[in-house]
Amino acid sequence: MSEKQKDNENLKPTNSGRFSRREVIKGLATVPVLGAMAYGVYRKNKLDNIFRTSINEELNLSHKAPEIPESTTGGKQIRLGLIGFGIRGPHLARGAGFAHPEYIDNLKENALKDKNDKRYHNYLQQENLNVVVNGVCDIFDVYAKNAQKAASNINREGTAGKMGKEPKRYRTYKELIAADDIDAVIISVPDHWHGRMTIDAANAGKHVYCEKPMTWTVPETYKVVETVKRNNIVFQLGHQGRQTESYFKAREIIDKNILGKISLIEVTTNRNTPNGAWVYKIHPDGNPLTIDWNQFIGPAPYHKFSLERFFRWRCWWDYSTGLSGDLLTHEYDAINQILNIGIPDSAISSGGIYHFKDGRTVPDVLQTVFEFPEKDMSLVYSASLASSRKRGRVIMGDDASMELGNTLTITADRNSTRYKEKIEKGIIDPLSPLYTYVPGKDNVDAISSPTEKYFAGRGLLYTQRGGKTVDTTHLHVKEWIDCIRKGTQPSCNIDQGFEEAITAHMGTIAYRENRKVFWDKEKQKIV
Repeated sequence: MSEKQKDNENLKPTNSGRFSRREVIKGLATVPVLGAMAYGVYRKNKLDNIFRTSINEELNLSHKAPEIPESTTGGKQIRLGLIGFGIRGPHLARGAGFAHPEYIDNLKENALKDKNDKRYHNYLQQENLNVVVNGVCDIFDVYAKNAQKAASNINREGTAGKMGKEPKRYRTYKELIAADDIDAVIISVPDHWHGRMTIDAANAGKHVYCEKPMTWTVPETYKVVETVKRNNIVFQLGHQGRQTESYFKAREIIDKNILGKISLIEVTTNRNTPNGAWVYKIHPDGNPLTIDWNQFIGPAPYHKFSLERFFRWRCWWDYSTGLSGDLLTHEYDAINQILNIGIPDSAISSGGIYHFKDGRTVPDVLQTVFEFPEKDMSLVYSASLASSRKRGRVIMGDDASMELGNTLTITADRNSTRYKEKIEKGIIDPLSPLYTYVPGKDNVDAISSPTEKYFAGRGLLYTQRGGKTVDTTHLHVKEWIDCIRKGTQPSCNIDQGFEEAITAHMGTIAYRENRKVFWDKEKQKIV
């Protein structure tokens, strides 16, 4: 018998059917010292391949990754209006294909400094959606001008490049949505304007992409749904995580019951930077002459002019939906996408302003428990804006747990019944990942700010499609544009938005009223 035949024979399971990596060490005792290392590597790799094959057969997961959806850019050109161009607005504009020239300069400079920084290359590879920006509106003069410059950058060039015609600036959003040369609007404004602007745009017959959360109050939530459906517009809520590749794989894992009975889900937010806690920089050009303060206030309680409130509006309930409406909604929507959990039966919250004693009224620490008794399951949200301790997003079943972000990892439970035999045979190690899905190198290290790294690690900046690194916001905007052309519904449509809004409001009401709140499914109301 040859050495190779002997080796294959030795790697077969024993009469007991038990595999163990100890066999590798035992085999090395018969090998001359001079080749032991190379032979050991060979044996270990072979054994690992046997284990891997056995596990793959058990899980039966597909190896095919989702492709970028087929383009509809050959259809009618969609004429956009941009409403709001503060923090999120520029990213949404880039998703549609319009970047400020100085942003391009910055990408080029970073690419020259770091060969691993592929953001400039990836942006140039982004699909042209065949859209044009015909109007912009922002109540801060500097932001409005930035929006015009970005929209005119039709060739994706730096400050030395050739620009197109700048779109018209509108002083009010109502003037913009009344324009005949606007088909659809992208809304990226403070929370207290989301519902009202969506309602007005829908009544004007404009398709709407609105940043999350969908609404500021519970009553306007019902009005938004009614108006969007009555006017038959295409509505997309800004949860770009809907495009994250690992979430598609997570859905397959759930469909194949690989985790077993799921009883607990934990989602978290941990930040410890000024931007992460909404203490955004105050622009030096901000003043009563450059900011339309009365228009900013709108439906909110009146307050005298304040640069802190204008630039850091998330810190006050007067304009914000707090942690529930801002960061919890990302986590909830990811889980709803994967598990279709819908609106919880109840919610209870606790927390407070424990770190940022800066006059804010929204908490910087929040814990919320959502109960789903019909599913025998709880969803726990835990957040701190004053700690950068890394905590994940974990779905826990009695056979295995799954942690997911831009990547995905499954770990078998040591007391699993499904995997009991393979655990006993040493094929599955409960202390090591049972399955890891890495869509592609995400280049998080090439991202400069802590906030960007946070979102990138949770799959909210980039994903992999067709072997390419793609901006999830671009894919989400593209899906919306494609649906406008085809007359279909996007992944985060008005029905998904309703579930997100009600869930977030339940968490907020539970905190602010210090009580357990319930969802009356029959009456469709929070009680």
